[in-house]
Amino acid sequence: MNKAILFNFDVDKANKKINVERSFDAPIDLVWAAWTDPRILDQWWAPKPWRAETKSMDFSEGGRWLYCMIGPEGEKHWSLFDYEKISPLHRFSGRDAFCDEQGVISKDQPRSSWENTFADEDDTTTVRIEIRFEALEDLETIIEMGFKEGFTMGLENLDQYISSQFYLRKQKKPDNRVRVATYINCPGNTEEAFSFYKSVFKTEFVNGIQRFGDIPATPDQPPVSEQVKKMVLHIELPLPGGHILMGTDAPKEMGFTVVQGNNMHINLEPESREETERIFRELSEGGNVSMPLQDMFWGAYYGSFTDKFGINWMLNFQQK
Repeated sequence: MNKAILFNFDVDKANKKINVERSFDAPIDLVWAAWTDPRILDQWWAPKPWRAETKSMDFSEGGRWLYCMIGPEGEKHWSLFDYEKISPLHRFSGRDAFCDEQGVISKDQPRSSWENTFADEDDTTTVRIEIRFEALEDLETIIEMGFKEGFTMGLENLDQYISSQFYLRKQKKPDNRVRVATYINCPGNTEEAFSFYKSVFKTEFVNGIQRFGDIPATPDQPPVSEQVKKMVLHIELPLPGGHILMGTDAPKEMGFTVVQGNNMHINLEPESREETERIFRELSEGGNVSMPLQDMFWGAYYGSFTDKFGINWMLNFQQK
């Protein structure tokens, strides 16, 4: 994460629109997922100390994203995004509006049309956003509400997410053998939990403990507190029968929210691409796919979903 970050924010009052241009030091599939997967959107969309929470999302033409911004005192502001056109890994457009918890659009607040375009070059992705308003007054109201400052902070959250959460998946196993692992997210006590598991199972951590402070710092990213630097980025512990328990801290300071239901995944590493596709297709039937199978920047064929029984799964085929 050491390339120069492009950021342009232009208010075009003559044409009643806002143009934003922002680059990310990551491949296009990773950035696209961050804009279209509600689990990832919830981690970065809101400016701190606010957080985003998705109620429902159907990322398809004619689908909708209903979410709220939750403030430090628990106050909620609801929004709705109606998806109109989607060209995977290239562009999506739609209309944004303020609403209530049921998705009923407010007639007293501004509504805008968005078009997001994604372009990649040498593992850098640039997102160009055009936000159009029906009236100049609506544009000015959004600016007065602090849209530029809030959106800028959200994009900085995304930079931090890419450099930390996805960094975990760059860690390659030494060979291509089939593995099954359980992956857990903790709110900040991963080391305590894994030290307990280590004492019970009497095994040793694989390659020690990796911490957030081990991520190389870059000048264009927000500073990480000393407390967060000491937290666990990635840890592995062998369990009986060849099973691997993996884990990470998901600190609130970095925008993560761990709740029962998103704190554990079963991670499968099949022996072939074909077997990965078969398992993914059959196991996700009737469930909710959060990330379709795709070739990822760390060299794996990866996807994730929640099955029809509410169990979270990750599939990761890594070519030797």
